[in-house]
Amino acid sequence: MTDTAAAVAGVVLRHFRSYGEALEAINTAAIRSFASRDWDGLAVLTSERLDAYADAVGGSVAELRRTLDKPAGDAATWAAAQSAYAALTAERPDVEIAETFYNSITRRFLTTVGVDPRVEFLERHPLPAPDEVEVRRHPAGEDVEAALEAAVTAPQLASQWRNLGRDVRLAAEEIRRSLGLHGMGNTVTEIEVLCTPLYRGHGAYLVGRLWAGDVALPLGIAIHHTNRGLAIGAVLTEAEDVSVLFSYTRAAFFVDTNRPAAIVAYLGALLPDRTRDELYTAVGYRKHGKTELFRDLSLHIATSGDRFEFARGIRGMVMIVFTAPGFGVVFKIIRDRFPYPKQTTRRRIMSKYRLVSRHDRAGRLVDAHEFEHLRFERSRFAPELLEELAMQATRSVSIDAEHVTLHHVYVERRLAPLDLYVREANPIKARAAIVDYGRAIKNLAAANIFPGDMLLKNFGVTSGGRVVFYDYDEIVPLTQCKFREMPDSDRADEEMSAEPWFGVGDDDVFPEEFTRFLGIRGDLRQAFDEHHADLFGVRFWTRMQERLDAGEVIEIFPYKRSRRLGAVLRR
Repeated sequence: MTDTAAAVAGVVLRHFRSYGEALEAINTAAIRSFASRDWDGLAVLTSERLDAYADAVGGSVAELRRTLDKPAGDAATWAAAQSAYAALTAERPDVEIAETFYNSITRRFLTTVGVDPRVEFLERHPLPAPDEVEVRRHPAGEDVEAALEAAVTAPQLASQWRNLGRDVRLAAEEIRRSLGLHGMGNTVTEIEVLCTPLYRGHGAYLVGRLWAGDVALPLGIAIHHTNRGLAIGAVLTEAEDVSVLFSYTRAAFFVDTNRPAAIVAYLGALLPDRTRDELYTAVGYRKHGKTELFRDLSLHIATSGDRFEFARGIRGMVMIVFTAPGFGVVFKIIRDRFPYPKQTTRRRIMSKYRLVSRHDRAGRLVDAHEFEHLRFERSRFAPELLEELAMQATRSVSIDAEHVTLHHVYVERRLAPLDLYVREANPIKARAAIVDYGRAIKNLAAANIFPGDMLLKNFGVTSGGRVVFYDYDEIVPLTQCKFREMPDSDRADEEMSAEPWFGVGDDDVFPEEFTRFLGIRGDLRQAFDEHHADLFGVRFWTRMQERLDAGEVIEIFPYKRSRRLGAVLRR
């Protein structure tokens, strides 16, 4: 091993340790912010966590370029450095995160296209056994209330509960009801939860299992910090409800752990529908979640005959969207040019995706991983897709005789486009989706997001039937919009004109116009109007702006209203 290789390994490890220290400090500060109800501070920490990784990688690359005698630009040096780094990190509890960090630096330093197995860590580590994680176990027997009280008070989340006795009684009733529905009797033998609470927004979440003899149900206990103290918001015992806590439409939790693989292993056993990349991302390791997603994609491509083809739905004016049918994601490439009436730029579109990655997604915005320099065999692309990429995405894609290289691409979970869903689903499901579409718009407004283009084609439906937004080129902060009534005219020719006969500013929005272009008709329109007719008036929007301008943080609960414990929590 050369001295240069050893120096490279040492520099990378030192900056990785600095990243780990920064992440630990951020998680600790987030716990303090929860205890003190510092919601603005918590929002700042969310951004700082995203920046911490990039800062550490950038610092490492800058030091390597500045201090080494040779810039270490050859693969042989980096291959030797990889061996040295592997020896230095092999016993770390977060070794998989350390390796992703190393890969980030090699790709930046060497401007790697595709993957380079000589210098990158490509093999994933097996997860530890799920029972290796630290959990708290609270025997119940005949006294479920006592076990629940012990479970929720053990973490010492804050100094005061609003009404602990009432909450515990209602939670115990919910648990007994759930056991009965699952044919498990009504006797809880043990409540098991992760020692580490998961923090996000106004909530701390205890996740684990509810035991009745040898049979277990997943368990999620949502604890909210209201302005009158702590309160149990919900006790979730259905796998689907607990799984939604870790959705790709939610911000990551703050989790105080130095062994993320153990947390992921436990959650993966509890929630087998959640992929490894989703769980790593959900507990705050976004870059490693991206690594796990790429590994799954590479395995799928290597073991299937799938070809990339256009995704279902109306072709977008801003993005070329395609998919591999057997793999549950879509790839979104920015077009070189945008037809009228789109008036945007590549830079602006990228800024919108950056906004979403750093914003409270409120369970209604799909997370997107940004990739650079992915390379696939040309033969894996459908001819019509290849032609469109060659003609309309030359800034993001290069194509040669053997390969297609995606120099810039967003990767998101694949959803059923809402416009197709409501045509193809049975009437009950279609009605439920349309009603939830209205809720999605309102949830986004509460999170200070105005979608801009609210056509059904820009929304999708998850496997659980939840409607989410995924077209970000026109989103803006809600507080930036100017909601206006349509002015009256005394002239018939003006009102019949296709073009506005009055002045319209860039930020002007006329909710009355929504009725014309949403494209909902018949029974679905009636269902929408029954629940969301207020969206067609100015008052809903201006009232939401007033709340946001006043500094109110409007939390969108990560569980159904029907799952709330007792009365709706007051803020």
